[in-house]
Amino acid sequence: MNSTGGQLFFIRDTFTMAFVKNFIVVLVWLLLSYINGSVVATFFRHQIFYEDPRYILFIHMVINDAVQLTVTIALFVVSYILYTISVGVCCFFILVAVFTTRSTPVNLAGMAIERYIAICYPLRHAQICTVRRAYILIAAIWLVSVLPDITDLFVTLGTEPLSFFQTNVFCLRQNVFKDPVLLYKRQAFDGIYFSLVFLTLLCTYLRVVFAARALSTERTSANRATNTILLHGVQLLMCLLSYVSPSVEGILNIIFPGRILEIRFANYLIVYILPRFLSPIIYGVRDKKFRKYLRRYFVCGLTKIDTRVECKVEEH
Repeated sequence: MNSTGGQLFFIRDTFTMAFVKNFIVVLVWLLLSYINGSVVATFFRHQIFYEDPRYILFIHMVINDAVQLTVTIALFVVSYILYTISVGVCCFFILVAVFTTRSTPVNLAGMAIERYIAICYPLRHAQICTVRRAYILIAAIWLVSVLPDITDLFVTLGTEPLSFFQTNVFCLRQNVFKDPVLLYKRQAFDGIYFSLVFLTLLCTYLRVVFAARALSTERTSANRATNTILLHGVQLLMCLLSYVSPSVEGILNIIFPGRILEIRFANYLIVYILPRFLSPIIYGVRDKKFRKYLRRYFVCGLTKIDTRVECKVEEH
């Protein structure tokens, strides 16, 4: 990798390697889109879910991750087909990817707090966690996710000529938002942002653990909530990998010289793709209620018409 004219250019793959990598990411996207689509369809087909704040926050994260995955994979494929695109188009893709990436950890924190209230304050849960407040929380999540990074666009609009947005670049954030001040601002915000989310998950996890030990009844629900928050923590740590991945890439490049393209691809799969598998697993598979309806959805979709009728009768 070298720098020319302030832009970062990269060694390019052979045609065979480029085809294999794109085939893998598109195949993964199709698989995850099918899983996410089934989860979303299950949610909207059953009123019991969209009247529950817990599942509203869950489906918001699934849809958010689906958008994030689609945008990042589109950028990945475009980087091989076109290599460079106009700055204006790149800005749109980068900002959507950043917004959706940022909203995931905040959503995780909100879901952890909801589980904490459900276990530690069960009698007040229905009053505190309402559908209206769930939608207000989602609006707040997007406000927190958008405001810090939309300033990058305004600073770039104020410091770069309009002709800059008509030029073509390899679509990376540092090629579009080039002001050094933005990098320092981003690093400072990331530190505060993820520290708060991490502390929220840690505090709710510990409180639920203590509650699980103290409760003589509903211990199973408390233990399940503890495991769910722990999985949220794992998902958060996987999201944090995106902030240390440049350093990890540099170290691996020293250990395995000449393998930078393979290192970057493996890093892309682990950091940006793998965490998106956890969202549907945490509730779509682990949650008994959702699993029952999700399984029924698949059974009804794959069997004959008379079986579908039976399934619909069961729902009522």
